[in-house]
Amino acid sequence: MKARYRFRCYPTPSQKLALAKLFGCVRVVWNDALAFCVSEYKGGKNKPKNAELQKQFITQAKKLEEREWLSEVSAVPLQQSLNDLEQAYQNFFNFCKGTRRC
Repeated sequence: MKARYRFRCYPTPSQKLALAKLFGCVRVVWNDALAFCVSEYKGGKNKPKNAELQKQFITQAKKLEEREWLSEVSAVPLQQSLNDLEQAYQNFFNFCKGTRRC
């Protein structure tokens, strides 16, 4: 049996700002990686490995002037967003094959 818990969060204004910044960075990394994967797929190539995506969209993106603000947040949520993208791809293709377990 799985237990379910509900929590309420009452962040301070500074915490709200930090969370908004974090969620925005996660969204940008997810969207950039997804757009890249879709363009690779349309080009007839395989989806890049998760390590390659992390290197390109987190490590190298932090070094770019227009994305240096990614360095202001922890890398862990950014990495997790790419792990979630990987899992979403696996779930999609398993569903197409009929092997996905619900």
